[in-house]
Amino acid sequence: MEHRIIGPGPYRATKLWNETIELFRSGMTPKKHRVHFKTYERCFTATEAVDWLHELLQCNQNFGPEVTRSQTVQLLKKFLKNHVIEDVKGRWGKEDFEDNNSLYRFPPTSPLKPYPKRPAQKVEPLPFPRWSDEDSVTSYAHIPVKPVVMNSELWYKRHSIAIGEVPACRLVYRRELTPANIEEIWKSRTLLRLQKIFGLDSLEEVMDTKQTNRKHIMHNVYNVNKQGIVVMEDRSKELPHWLLSAMKCLASWPNCSEMKQPMYLGFERDVFKTIADYYSSLQEPLLTFQLFDVFVNILGLLQKRLAAIEALQVCCLLLPPENRRKLQLLMRMMARISLNREMPPLCDTTGNRALMVQTFSRCVLRSKEEVDLGELLSTKLVTFMMDNCQDILTVPTSFKNAVEDYVAHQRRVQIKYPGANIDGTLHPTFIQPQGTTLEYEYQKLSKPQDPVKVALEEIITNKTLSSKDKKKKLKQFQRAHPQIYKERFPTPDTEAAIFPEKTSLKSQLSFFTLKRPFQSFQRTRSFRM
Repeated sequence: MEHRIIGPGPYRATKLWNETIELFRSGMTPKKHRVHFKTYERCFTATEAVDWLHELLQCNQNFGPEVTRSQTVQLLKKFLKNHVIEDVKGRWGKEDFEDNNSLYRFPPTSPLKPYPKRPAQKVEPLPFPRWSDEDSVTSYAHIPVKPVVMNSELWYKRHSIAIGEVPACRLVYRRELTPANIEEIWKSRTLLRLQKIFGLDSLEEVMDTKQTNRKHIMHNVYNVNKQGIVVMEDRSKELPHWLLSAMKCLASWPNCSEMKQPMYLGFERDVFKTIADYYSSLQEPLLTFQLFDVFVNILGLLQKRLAAIEALQVCCLLLPPENRRKLQLLMRMMARISLNREMPPLCDTTGNRALMVQTFSRCVLRSKEEVDLGELLSTKLVTFMMDNCQDILTVPTSFKNAVEDYVAHQRRVQIKYPGANIDGTLHPTFIQPQGTTLEYEYQKLSKPQDPVKVALEEIITNKTLSSKDKKKKLKQFQRAHPQIYKERFPTPDTEAAIFPEKTSLKSQLSFFTLKRPFQSFQRTRSFRM
Protein backbone atom coordinates (compact mmCIF):
# COMPACT_ATOMS: atom_id res chain seq x y z
CA MET A 1 0.00 0.00 0.00
CA GLU A 2 1.55 3.29 -1.10
CA HIS A 3 1.38 6.42 0.96
CA ARG A 4 -0.33 9.55 -0.30
CA ILE A 5 0.00 13.20 0.57
CA ILE A 6 -2.94 14.35 2.68
CA GLY A 7 -3.66 18.00 1.95
CA PRO A 8 -5.52 20.58 4.03
CA GLY A 9 -8.99 19.67 5.19
CA PRO A 10 -11.03 18.62 8.19
CA TYR A 11 -9.71 15.88 10.49
CA ARG A 12 -6.28 15.84 8.87
CA ALA A 13 -4.58 14.53 12.02
CA THR A 14 -7.10 11.68 12.24
CA LYS A 15 -6.60 10.87 8.55
CA LEU A 16 -2.83 10.71 9.04
CA TRP A 17 -3.25 8.48 12.09
CA ASN A 18 -5.50 6.04 10.24
CA GLU A 19 -3.32 5.99 7.13
CA THR A 20 -0.17 5.29 9.17
CA ILE A 21 -1.89 2.40 10.94
CA GLU A 22 -3.11 0.95 7.64
CA LEU A 23 0.37 1.19 6.12
CA PHE A 24 1.91 -0.38 9.22
CA ARG A 25 -0.56 -3.27 9.36
CA SER A 26 -0.30 -4.01 5.64
CA GLY A 27 3.50 -3.70 5.43
CA MET A 28 4.66 -5.22 8.71
CA THR A 29 4.68 -8.97 7.97
CA PRO A 30 4.19 -11.16 11.07
CA LYS A 31 6.42 -14.21 11.34
CA LYS A 32 6.90 -17.26 13.54
CA HIS A 33 9.09 -16.58 16.59
CA ARG A 34 10.41 -18.93 19.26
CA VAL A 35 11.08 -17.68 22.81
CA HIS A 36 11.99 -19.87 25.79
CA PHE A 37 11.27 -23.09 23.90
CA LYS A 38 7.81 -21.82 22.98
CA THR A 39 6.68 -20.91 19.47
CA TYR A 40 4.43 -17.94 18.69
CA GLU A 41 2.69 -17.62 15.31
CA ARG A 42 2.09 -14.40 13.38
CA CYS A 43 4.00 -11.94 15.56
CA PHE A 44 7.00 -9.59 15.40
CA THR A 45 9.62 -8.25 17.78
CA ALA A 46 9.63 -4.69 19.05
CA THR A 47 12.93 -4.01 17.26
CA GLU A 48 11.51 -5.27 13.95
CA ALA A 49 8.49 -2.98 14.39
CA VAL A 50 10.71 0.02 15.15
CA ASP A 51 12.94 -0.67 12.13
CA TRP A 52 10.06 -1.04 9.71
CA LEU A 53 7.96 1.88 11.01
CA HIS A 54 10.96 4.22 11.24
CA GLU A 55 11.79 3.62 7.57
CA LEU A 56 8.14 4.08 6.63
CA LEU A 57 7.87 7.43 8.40
CA GLN A 58 11.12 8.77 6.98
CA CYS A 59 10.06 7.93 3.42
CA ASN A 60 6.54 9.29 3.90
CA GLN A 61 6.21 12.86 2.60
CA ASN A 62 3.66 13.63 5.29
CA PHE A 63 6.43 13.25 7.91
CA GLY A 64 9.87 13.27 6.31
CA PRO A 65 13.46 12.29 7.14
CA GLU A 66 13.49 14.38 10.34
CA VAL A 67 11.69 11.56 12.21
CA THR A 68 14.08 9.97 14.72
CA ARG A 69 14.16 6.44 16.03
CA SER A 70 13.18 7.60 19.51
CA GLN A 71 10.10 9.31 18.06
CA THR A 72 9.20 6.05 16.34
CA VAL A 73 9.41 4.27 19.69
CA GLN A 74 7.14 6.91 21.22
CA LEU A 75 4.61 6.36 18.42
CA LEU A 76 4.63 2.60 19.00
CA LYS A 77 3.95 3.28 22.67
CA LYS A 78 0.84 5.16 21.55
CA PHE A 79 -0.03 2.24 19.28
CA LEU A 80 0.17 -0.11 22.24
CA LYS A 81 -1.88 2.21 24.44
CA ASN A 82 -4.63 2.56 21.79
CA HIS A 83 -4.70 -1.20 21.02
CA VAL A 84 -3.18 -0.87 17.56
CA ILE A 85 -0.80 -3.63 18.69
CA GLU A 86 -0.74 -5.96 21.68
CA ASP A 87 1.80 -8.34 23.18
CA VAL A 88 1.60 -12.02 22.36
CA LYS A 89 -0.35 -12.63 25.58
CA GLY A 90 -3.06 -10.18 24.54
CA ARG A 91 -2.09 -7.40 26.96
CA TRP A 92 -2.19 -3.75 25.95
CA GLY A 93 -2.74 -0.28 27.44
CA LYS A 94 -0.63 -0.14 30.60
CA GLU A 95 2.33 -2.14 29.34
CA ASP A 96 5.36 -0.15 28.21
CA PHE A 97 6.94 -0.53 24.79
CA GLU A 98 10.72 -0.73 24.49
CA ASP A 99 13.13 -1.27 21.64
CA ASN A 100 13.96 -4.91 22.42
CA ASN A 101 13.05 -8.47 21.45
CA SER A 102 9.63 -8.52 23.11
CA LEU A 103 6.95 -10.06 20.89
CA TYR A 104 3.85 -8.22 19.67
CA ARG A 105 0.98 -8.93 17.29
CA PHE A 106 -1.96 -7.19 15.64
CA PRO A 107 -5.36 -7.52 17.35
CA PRO A 108 -8.26 -8.93 15.30
CA THR A 109 -10.37 -5.76 15.74
CA SER A 110 -9.86 -2.64 13.66
CA PRO A 111 -7.94 0.08 15.52
CA LEU A 112 -8.87 2.92 13.16
CA LYS A 113 -10.33 6.07 14.64
CA PRO A 114 -13.85 7.05 13.52
CA TYR A 115 -14.32 10.52 12.09
CA PRO A 116 -16.51 12.83 14.19
CA LYS A 117 -19.94 13.41 12.72
CA ARG A 118 -21.04 17.00 12.45
CA PRO A 119 -24.60 18.08 11.66
CA ALA A 120 -25.04 19.18 8.09
CA GLN A 121 -25.19 22.92 7.89
CA LYS A 122 -25.35 25.41 5.11
CA VAL A 123 -21.96 26.86 4.28
CA GLU A 124 -22.17 30.61 4.34
CA PRO A 125 -19.42 33.13 3.63
CA LEU A 126 -17.85 34.95 6.52
CA PRO A 127 -20.17 37.85 7.38
CA PHE A 128 -19.16 41.43 6.91
CA PRO A 129 -18.96 43.20 10.29
CA ARG A 130 -22.25 44.78 11.34
CA TRP A 131 -22.23 48.17 12.91
CA SER A 132 -24.13 48.43 16.20
CA ASP A 133 -26.82 51.04 16.74
CA GLU A 134 -24.64 52.73 19.32
CA ASP A 135 -22.00 53.54 16.77
CA SER A 136 -21.71 57.22 16.06
CA VAL A 137 -22.58 58.60 12.65
CA THR A 138 -20.47 61.30 11.11
CA SER A 139 -22.20 64.65 10.66
CA TYR A 140 -22.19 65.85 7.10
CA ALA A 141 -23.93 69.19 7.62
CA HIS A 142 -20.76 71.24 7.06
CA ILE A 143 -18.97 69.14 4.44
CA PRO A 144 -18.05 71.52 1.60
CA VAL A 145 -19.08 70.34 -1.84
CA LYS A 146 -17.64 72.11 -4.84
CA PRO A 147 -20.35 72.63 -7.47
CA VAL A 148 -19.64 71.31 -10.93
CA VAL A 149 -20.71 73.65 -13.71
CA MET A 150 -21.35 72.01 -17.05
CA ASN A 151 -23.64 72.60 -19.96
CA SER A 152 -26.52 70.37 -20.96
CA GLU A 153 -24.63 68.48 -23.61
CA LEU A 154 -21.67 67.69 -21.34
CA TRP A 155 -24.00 66.62 -18.50
CA TYR A 156 -25.97 64.13 -20.59
CA LYS A 157 -22.88 62.89 -22.36
CA ARG A 158 -21.41 61.98 -18.97
CA HIS A 159 -24.51 60.55 -17.30
CA SER A 160 -26.57 59.06 -20.12
CA ILE A 161 -27.13 55.31 -20.23
CA ALA A 162 -28.66 52.98 -22.76
CA ILE A 163 -32.15 52.99 -21.30
CA GLY A 164 -32.45 56.75 -20.95
CA GLU A 165 -31.28 59.49 -18.66
CA VAL A 166 -30.83 59.17 -14.88
CA PRO A 167 -29.80 62.63 -13.68
CA ALA A 168 -30.84 61.97 -10.04
CA CYS A 169 -28.05 60.57 -7.88
CA ARG A 170 -27.35 60.05 -4.22
CA LEU A 171 -24.27 60.89 -2.21
CA VAL A 172 -23.82 57.91 0.09
CA TYR A 173 -21.81 58.49 3.26
CA ARG A 174 -20.37 55.58 5.16
CA ARG A 175 -20.80 55.31 8.87
CA GLU A 176 -17.80 56.25 10.94
CA LEU A 177 -15.64 53.21 11.67
CA THR A 178 -14.97 52.70 15.36
CA PRO A 179 -11.90 50.79 16.60
CA ALA A 180 -14.14 47.77 17.18
CA ASN A 181 -15.33 47.94 13.55
CA ILE A 182 -11.76 48.03 12.25
CA GLU A 183 -10.78 45.10 14.46
CA GLU A 184 -13.73 43.11 13.11
CA ILE A 185 -12.70 43.91 9.54
CA TRP A 186 -9.17 42.66 10.26
CA LYS A 187 -10.58 39.47 11.75
CA SER A 188 -12.95 38.77 8.85
CA ARG A 189 -10.33 39.51 6.16
CA THR A 190 -7.72 37.37 7.96
CA LEU A 191 -10.05 34.39 8.16
CA LEU A 192 -11.14 34.85 4.55
CA ARG A 193 -7.52 34.91 3.42
CA LEU A 194 -6.73 31.75 5.38
CA GLN A 195 -9.81 30.03 3.97
CA LYS A 196 -8.70 30.90 0.43
CA ILE A 197 -5.17 29.57 1.01
CA PHE A 198 -6.51 26.25 2.31
CA GLY A 199 -9.07 26.03 -0.48
CA LEU A 200 -11.86 25.16 1.96
CA ASP A 201 -15.54 26.07 1.81
CA SER A 202 -15.50 27.00 5.48
CA LEU A 203 -12.89 27.35 8.23
CA GLU A 204 -15.37 25.87 10.69
CA GLU A 205 -14.12 22.50 9.48
CA VAL A 206 -10.67 23.08 11.01
CA MET A 207 -11.15 25.71 13.73
CA ASP A 208 -13.69 27.53 15.85
CA THR A 209 -13.68 30.99 14.30
CA LYS A 210 -15.79 32.41 17.12
CA GLN A 211 -12.87 32.00 19.51
CA THR A 212 -10.57 34.09 17.33
CA ASN A 213 -9.59 37.25 19.21
CA ARG A 214 -9.65 40.24 16.86
CA LYS A 215 -7.56 42.35 19.26
CA HIS A 216 -4.69 39.87 18.98
CA ILE A 217 -4.54 40.38 15.21
CA MET A 218 -4.40 44.16 15.49
CA HIS A 219 -1.72 44.00 18.20
CA ASN A 220 0.45 41.59 16.20
CA VAL A 221 0.23 43.78 13.11
CA TYR A 222 0.91 47.23 14.56
CA ASN A 223 2.67 46.80 17.95
CA VAL A 224 6.08 45.73 16.69
CA ASN A 225 9.62 47.08 16.88
CA LYS A 226 12.06 47.73 14.05
CA GLN A 227 12.99 44.06 13.87
CA GLY A 228 9.32 43.05 13.55
CA ILE A 229 9.20 41.55 17.06
CA VAL A 230 5.95 42.05 18.95
CA VAL A 231 6.16 44.61 21.75
CA MET A 232 4.18 43.85 24.89
CA GLU A 233 2.18 46.60 26.59
CA ASP A 234 1.75 44.49 29.73
CA ARG A 235 5.24 43.97 31.16
CA SER A 236 4.02 41.10 33.33
CA LYS A 237 3.67 38.99 30.16
CA GLU A 238 7.22 39.71 29.07
CA LEU A 239 9.93 37.04 29.14
CA PRO A 240 12.15 37.13 32.24
CA HIS A 241 15.25 39.27 31.90
CA TRP A 242 17.58 36.37 32.69
CA LEU A 243 15.97 34.28 29.93
CA LEU A 244 16.36 37.07 27.36
CA SER A 245 20.03 37.38 28.33
CA ALA A 246 20.57 33.64 27.96
CA MET A 247 18.89 33.53 24.54
CA LYS A 248 20.86 36.54 23.35
CA CYS A 249 24.06 34.89 24.54
CA LEU A 250 23.54 31.73 22.47
CA ALA A 251 22.11 33.59 19.46
CA SER A 252 25.23 35.78 19.19
CA TRP A 253 27.78 33.16 20.27
CA PRO A 254 30.75 33.60 20.63
CA ASN A 255 30.36 37.38 20.52
CA CYS A 256 28.74 37.60 23.93
CA SER A 257 31.62 38.90 26.06
CA GLU A 258 29.46 41.84 27.21
CA MET A 259 27.11 39.44 29.00
CA LYS A 260 29.52 39.28 32.01
CA GLN A 261 28.68 35.62 32.77
CA PRO A 262 31.49 33.39 34.00
CA MET A 263 32.91 31.44 31.06
CA TYR A 264 33.91 27.81 31.70
CA LEU A 265 33.98 24.53 29.86
CA GLY A 266 30.41 23.48 29.07
CA PHE A 267 29.03 26.96 29.83
CA GLU A 268 27.00 27.06 26.60
CA ARG A 269 25.36 23.70 27.42
CA ASP A 270 24.18 24.98 30.80
CA VAL A 271 22.77 28.11 29.18
CA PHE A 272 20.93 26.02 26.60
CA LYS A 273 19.52 23.71 29.29
CA THR A 274 18.20 26.77 31.16
CA ILE A 275 16.36 27.96 28.07
CA ALA A 276 15.03 24.48 27.28
CA ASP A 277 13.73 24.02 30.83
CA TYR A 278 11.80 27.29 30.68
CA TYR A 279 10.06 26.53 27.37
CA SER A 280 9.38 22.92 28.37
CA SER A 281 7.57 24.12 31.50
CA LEU A 282 4.94 26.04 29.52
CA GLN A 283 1.45 24.72 30.20
CA GLU A 284 0.37 25.25 26.58
CA PRO A 285 2.39 25.16 23.35
CA LEU A 286 3.16 28.47 21.70
CA LEU A 287 0.83 27.69 18.77
CA THR A 288 -1.96 26.93 21.31
CA PHE A 289 -4.20 23.88 21.54
CA GLN A 290 -7.03 25.79 19.87
CA LEU A 291 -5.06 26.26 16.63
CA PHE A 292 -3.53 22.77 16.54
CA ASP A 293 -5.69 21.56 13.63
CA VAL A 294 -5.04 24.74 11.67
CA PHE A 295 -1.26 24.37 11.83
CA VAL A 296 -1.48 20.64 11.11
CA ASN A 297 -3.33 21.51 7.90
CA ILE A 298 -0.46 23.79 6.88
CA LEU A 299 1.73 20.69 6.71
CA GLY A 300 -0.33 19.68 3.68
CA LEU A 301 0.96 22.77 1.88
CA LEU A 302 4.70 22.23 2.43
CA GLN A 303 5.10 20.94 -1.13
CA LYS A 304 4.21 24.49 -2.19
CA ARG A 305 6.72 26.50 -0.18
CA LEU A 306 5.31 29.98 -0.84
CA ALA A 307 1.76 28.89 -0.03
CA ALA A 308 2.93 27.30 3.23
CA ILE A 309 4.85 30.45 4.20
CA GLU A 310 1.84 32.66 3.52
CA ALA A 311 -0.43 30.35 5.50
CA LEU A 312 1.96 30.44 8.47
CA GLN A 313 2.23 34.23 8.23
CA VAL A 314 -1.53 34.61 8.46
CA CYS A 315 -2.01 31.90 11.10
CA CYS A 316 0.64 33.36 13.38
CA LEU A 317 -1.31 36.65 13.42
CA LEU A 318 -4.07 34.77 15.28
CA LEU A 319 -1.77 33.95 18.20
CA PRO A 320 -1.91 35.82 21.51
CA PRO A 321 0.78 38.57 21.37
CA GLU A 322 2.81 37.04 24.22
CA ASN A 323 2.88 33.69 22.38
CA ARG A 324 3.91 35.34 19.13
CA ARG A 325 6.74 37.23 20.84
CA LYS A 326 8.05 34.08 22.54
CA LEU A 327 7.84 32.21 19.24
CA GLN A 328 9.70 34.94 17.36
CA LEU A 329 12.56 35.07 19.86
CA LEU A 330 12.81 31.29 20.07
CA MET A 331 12.85 30.74 16.31
CA ARG A 332 15.49 33.43 15.77
CA MET A 333 17.71 31.78 18.37
CA MET A 334 17.16 28.28 16.94
CA ALA A 335 17.95 29.43 13.39
CA ARG A 336 21.16 31.18 14.45
CA ILE A 337 22.40 28.25 16.52
CA SER A 338 21.69 25.72 13.75
CA LEU A 339 23.67 27.82 11.24
CA ASN A 340 26.51 28.83 13.58
CA ARG A 341 29.57 26.74 12.79
CA GLU A 342 31.47 28.23 15.72
CA MET A 343 28.92 26.97 18.24
CA PRO A 344 30.35 23.93 20.05
CA PRO A 345 28.18 20.79 20.19
CA LEU A 346 25.40 21.20 22.76
CA CYS A 347 24.85 17.44 22.93
CA ASP A 348 27.24 14.50 22.56
CA THR A 349 24.86 12.34 20.50
CA THR A 350 22.89 14.84 18.40
CA GLY A 351 23.91 17.69 16.12
CA ASN A 352 22.89 21.22 17.04
CA ARG A 353 20.31 21.52 14.25
CA ALA A 354 18.55 18.26 15.12
CA LEU A 355 18.83 19.14 18.81
CA MET A 356 16.95 22.41 18.28
CA VAL A 357 14.05 20.60 16.63
CA GLN A 358 13.92 17.72 19.13
CA THR A 359 14.12 20.01 22.16
CA PHE A 360 11.57 22.64 21.19
CA SER A 361 9.10 20.90 18.86
CA ARG A 362 6.73 19.97 21.69
CA CYS A 363 7.00 23.50 23.09
CA VAL A 364 5.80 24.90 19.76
CA LEU A 365 3.08 22.45 18.68
CA ARG A 366 1.37 19.49 20.30
CA SER A 367 -2.16 18.20 20.66
CA LYS A 368 -4.06 18.38 23.92
CA GLU A 369 -4.90 14.68 24.05
CA GLU A 370 -1.50 13.48 22.79
CA VAL A 371 -2.91 10.23 21.44
CA ASP A 372 -2.12 10.97 17.81
CA LEU A 373 0.88 11.90 15.64
CA GLY A 374 1.36 15.32 17.21
CA GLU A 375 5.05 14.84 17.97
CA LEU A 376 5.90 13.74 14.43
CA LEU A 377 3.86 16.55 12.92
CA SER A 378 5.40 19.18 15.19
CA THR A 379 8.91 18.02 14.22
CA LYS A 380 8.17 18.56 10.53
CA LEU A 381 6.48 21.92 11.07
CA VAL A 382 9.14 23.30 13.44
CA THR A 383 11.89 22.31 11.00
CA PHE A 384 10.16 24.24 8.22
CA MET A 385 9.53 27.25 10.48
CA MET A 386 13.13 27.34 11.69
CA ASP A 387 14.44 27.31 8.11
CA ASN A 388 12.06 30.09 7.02
CA CYS A 389 11.60 32.08 10.25
CA GLN A 390 12.63 35.41 8.70
CA ASP A 391 9.70 35.23 6.27
CA ILE A 392 7.13 33.46 8.43
CA LEU A 393 7.26 35.63 11.56
CA THR A 394 6.84 38.96 9.80
CA VAL A 395 3.62 40.71 8.92
CA PRO A 396 2.81 40.01 5.22
CA THR A 397 3.07 43.41 3.55
CA SER A 398 0.72 42.67 0.66
CA PHE A 399 -1.97 41.38 3.00
CA LYS A 400 -1.60 44.35 5.35
CA ASN A 401 -1.90 46.81 2.45
CA ALA A 402 -4.96 44.99 1.11
CA VAL A 403 -6.80 45.20 4.43
CA GLU A 404 -5.86 48.85 4.95
CA ASP A 405 -7.13 49.66 1.45
CA TYR A 406 -10.36 47.84 2.27
CA VAL A 407 -10.79 49.87 5.46
CA ALA A 408 -10.13 53.09 3.53
CA HIS A 409 -12.74 52.06 0.95
CA GLN A 410 -15.34 51.66 3.69
CA ARG A 411 -14.81 55.30 4.65
CA ARG A 412 -15.17 56.76 1.16
CA VAL A 413 -18.19 58.68 -0.05
CA GLN A 414 -19.96 56.98 -2.95
CA ILE A 415 -22.41 58.08 -5.60
CA LYS A 416 -25.41 55.81 -6.11
CA TYR A 417 -28.02 56.03 -8.86
CA PRO A 418 -31.67 54.97 -8.48
CA GLY A 419 -32.06 51.23 -8.61
CA ALA A 420 -28.52 50.49 -7.40
CA ASN A 421 -28.10 48.31 -4.34
CA ILE A 422 -27.11 50.22 -1.23
CA ASP A 423 -24.84 48.67 1.37
CA GLY A 424 -26.52 48.31 4.73
CA THR A 425 -23.55 50.03 6.34
CA LEU A 426 -24.16 53.28 4.44
CA HIS A 427 -25.86 56.46 5.47
CA PRO A 428 -27.63 57.92 2.36
CA THR A 429 -28.02 61.61 1.69
CA PHE A 430 -29.92 62.63 -1.44
CA ILE A 431 -29.15 65.39 -3.89
CA GLN A 432 -32.29 66.67 -5.57
CA PRO A 433 -32.02 67.09 -9.32
CA GLN A 434 -33.11 70.35 -10.83
CA GLY A 435 -36.86 70.51 -11.54
CA THR A 436 -37.94 68.05 -8.81
CA THR A 437 -39.79 68.85 -5.62
CA LEU A 438 -39.52 67.68 -2.03
CA GLU A 439 -42.85 65.94 -2.31
CA TYR A 440 -41.67 64.00 -5.33
CA GLU A 441 -38.51 62.92 -3.52
CA TYR A 442 -40.53 61.88 -0.49
CA GLN A 443 -42.80 59.74 -2.63
CA LYS A 444 -39.77 58.07 -4.19
CA LEU A 445 -38.36 57.23 -0.78
CA SER A 446 -41.62 56.22 0.88
CA LYS A 447 -42.36 53.29 -1.42
CA PRO A 448 -40.26 51.07 -3.67
CA GLN A 449 -40.41 51.81 -7.38
CA ASP A 450 -39.24 50.20 -10.55
CA PRO A 451 -35.89 51.84 -11.35
CA VAL A 452 -36.63 51.67 -15.09
CA LYS A 453 -39.89 53.58 -14.62
CA VAL A 454 -38.08 56.08 -12.40
CA ALA A 455 -35.54 56.63 -15.17
CA LEU A 456 -38.36 57.29 -17.65
CA GLU A 457 -39.96 59.84 -15.33
CA GLU A 458 -36.62 61.58 -14.93
CA ILE A 459 -36.41 62.04 -18.67
CA ILE A 460 -39.96 63.36 -18.84
CA THR A 461 -39.65 65.84 -15.95
CA ASN A 462 -36.23 67.17 -16.88
CA LYS A 463 -36.87 70.77 -17.92
CA THR A 464 -33.26 71.48 -18.84
CA LEU A 465 -33.46 69.06 -21.75
CA SER A 466 -34.40 70.44 -25.12
CA SER A 467 -37.31 68.91 -27.02
CA LYS A 468 -34.98 67.46 -29.59
CA ASP A 469 -32.77 65.77 -27.01
CA LYS A 470 -35.77 64.63 -25.01
CA LYS A 471 -37.32 62.98 -28.07
CA LYS A 472 -33.99 61.31 -28.78
CA LYS A 473 -33.77 59.91 -25.25
CA LEU A 474 -37.37 58.75 -25.35
CA LYS A 475 -36.73 56.91 -28.61
CA GLN A 476 -33.76 55.19 -27.00
CA PHE A 477 -35.91 54.19 -24.05
CA GLN A 478 -38.72 52.98 -26.33
CA ARG A 479 -36.34 50.67 -28.18
CA ALA A 480 -34.93 49.30 -24.93
CA HIS A 481 -38.20 48.94 -22.98
CA PRO A 482 -41.19 49.04 -25.38
CA GLN A 483 -43.68 47.59 -22.88
CA ILE A 484 -42.96 50.14 -20.15
CA TYR A 485 -42.96 52.92 -22.72
CA LYS A 486 -46.39 51.81 -23.99
CA GLU A 487 -47.78 51.78 -20.44
CA ARG A 488 -46.63 55.35 -19.92
CA PHE A 489 -47.73 56.60 -23.37
CA PRO A 490 -50.74 54.52 -24.45
CA THR A 491 -51.77 57.06 -27.17
CA PRO A 492 -49.91 59.56 -29.36
CA ASP A 493 -51.72 62.38 -27.53
CA THR A 494 -50.17 61.41 -24.18
CA GLU A 495 -46.73 61.41 -25.79
CA ALA A 496 -47.28 64.80 -27.45
CA ALA A 497 -48.53 66.32 -24.20
CA ILE A 498 -45.08 66.36 -22.62
CA PHE A 499 -43.70 68.70 -25.27
CA PRO A 500 -44.47 72.43 -24.93
CA GLU A 501 -46.35 74.10 -27.78
CA LYS A 502 -44.34 76.57 -29.85
CA THR A 503 -45.40 79.13 -32.44
CA SER A 504 -45.33 77.46 -35.77
CA LEU A 505 -43.37 79.00 -38.63
CA LYS A 506 -46.27 78.14 -40.91
CA SER A 507 -48.35 80.97 -39.54
CA GLN A 508 -45.55 83.46 -40.10
CA LEU A 509 -44.92 82.26 -43.65
CA SER A 510 -48.51 81.58 -44.63
CA PHE A 511 -48.09 83.23 -48.01
CA PHE A 512 -45.88 80.29 -49.01
CA THR A 513 -48.61 77.83 -48.01
CA LEU A 514 -50.45 76.17 -50.85
CA LYS A 515 -54.19 75.95 -50.46
CA ARG A 516 -54.30 72.76 -52.51
CA PRO A 517 -51.11 70.87 -51.84
CA PHE A 518 -51.90 68.06 -54.25
CA GLN A 519 -52.86 70.41 -57.09
CA SER A 520 -50.33 71.01 -59.82
CA PHE A 521 -48.47 74.32 -59.77
CA GLN A 522 -49.81 77.17 -61.84
CA ARG A 523 -47.61 79.88 -63.21
CA THR A 524 -48.12 83.24 -61.59
CA ARG A 525 -46.43 86.53 -62.07
CA SER A 526 -44.20 85.97 -59.04
CA PHE A 527 -42.54 83.11 -60.84
CA ARG A 528 -41.99 84.84 -64.11
CA MET A 529 -38.48 85.52 -65.17
